[in-house]
Amino acid sequence: LKAHAAEIVRNLAEQQEPMVITQNGEAKVVIQDIESYEQTQHTIALLKILSLGMRQVEEGKVLPAENVIKRLRERRGVR
Repeated sequence: LKAHAAEIVRNLAEQQEPMVITQNGEAKVVIQDIESYEQTQHTIALLKILSLGMRQVEEGKVLPAENVIKRLRERRGVR
């Protein structure tokens, strides 16, 4: 790994696919380029937000947009 670090980094950046490092035939480590990593983290964050939103809908913790707009207008004295 150390002897081929530059080549590995270049390949990771070009292919944008993670690389699995094995030890004695068993997967031990995954490495990937920073762009792919950041994209994965962004996707995970969006999925967490989506999951939270879906849970709030299921628990009845949300209001229809029309109701929210109506409440805001009432607070501001706008019809």
